[in-house]
Amino acid sequence: MSQTYNLAVIPGDGIGQEVVPQAVKVLRAVGETFGHDFEFTELLAGWVAIDAYGVPIRDEDLEVCRRSDAVLFGANGDPSRDVIRSEVRPERALLRIRKELELFANLRPVKVTPDLVPHSPLRPELVEGVDVLVVRELTGGIYFGQPSRRWEEGGERRAVDTMYYTEGEVRRVVRMACELARTRRGLVTSVDKANVLSTSRLWREIATEVSEEYPDVTMEHLLVDATAMYLMQNPQRFDVIVTENMFGDILTDEAAQLTGSYSLIPSASLGAQNNRHGHRLGFYEPIHGSAPDIAGRGVANPTAAILSAAMLLRSSLGLEREAAAIEAAVARALAEGKATPDIAHNGVALTTEQAGDVVAWYVREAKV
Repeated sequence: MSQTYNLAVIPGDGIGQEVVPQAVKVLRAVGETFGHDFEFTELLAGWVAIDAYGVPIRDEDLEVCRRSDAVLFGANGDPSRDVIRSEVRPERALLRIRKELELFANLRPVKVTPDLVPHSPLRPELVEGVDVLVVRELTGGIYFGQPSRRWEEGGERRAVDTMYYTEGEVRRVVRMACELARTRRGLVTSVDKANVLSTSRLWREIATEVSEEYPDVTMEHLLVDATAMYLMQNPQRFDVIVTENMFGDILTDEAAQLTGSYSLIPSASLGAQNNRHGHRLGFYEPIHGSAPDIAGRGVANPTAAILSAAMLLRSSLGLEREAAAIEAAVARALAEGKATPDIAHNGVALTTEQAGDVVAWYVREAKV
């Protein structure tokens, strides 16, 4: 009897509307090939939800996410519509999902395969063999600390944001990083700003304590500015990087450039809750954003969304063989130059839909 998995699907804004259907297409191919049933429930979040409902995400749609085995997300936002002082912003959908589903760790793998080396802005010898996993704390820090407000006083505009962490928040994400390092090269780089920030001094202290629980893992501490420099100078030195929310937000965007394209980097946000299959409830999304400048043109690269679906299969459904089949299909397509215009190297660029078709076809060719 085939297994049924319930997935919430949120295309969101911009090119999310184009790349997520390709990831769903590939998941359907996985189901046909490996004998699984995927039931997809499509939801609105971001500007599309604000336009439809007046809020970035509805309570009832959050509840659907909670009841699902995993959530597949596209993108949100549109810079042309941004109103900085507005309280109704599309990003609040993401922040609310992360907080209410307790998704405390964001995993972003940055791997440079031989086919991607020519696309990197760095010299080939700097990026060859790069395989970094960034683990970003996702529900604490300055994005959620209180007070966070702006006001006027003495004829001047003022604002404050608060960076706040508890021991438990730091301990659980560092533990996850150490567990992941055990399956890799065994090196964790804990990133902070301990020479300036009290929260970073707490972070370093807790990270050191956690590292003592993992004698088979080597932990080093590095300041965030030095980390940013080494990511450009010597990215091959890193294995697993773990850091707080804002630092992780910035460093993962920098690290993504090692591959030469945002459109290649998937991500997984994992938390404390398990789904009905006993695996972590997760939220999976490409990191590239909504890219409204190319939305609707059929040129968006679906690779990151498809690879996010592979991470979903592995981490939330326990389907390792199926996840590997997607990754192998993507690698084959890239090696053959079957890609969208941003990374096509054989003179023939595919549309978004064609790129999804190729990967789905290669998945169907996989041996069960």
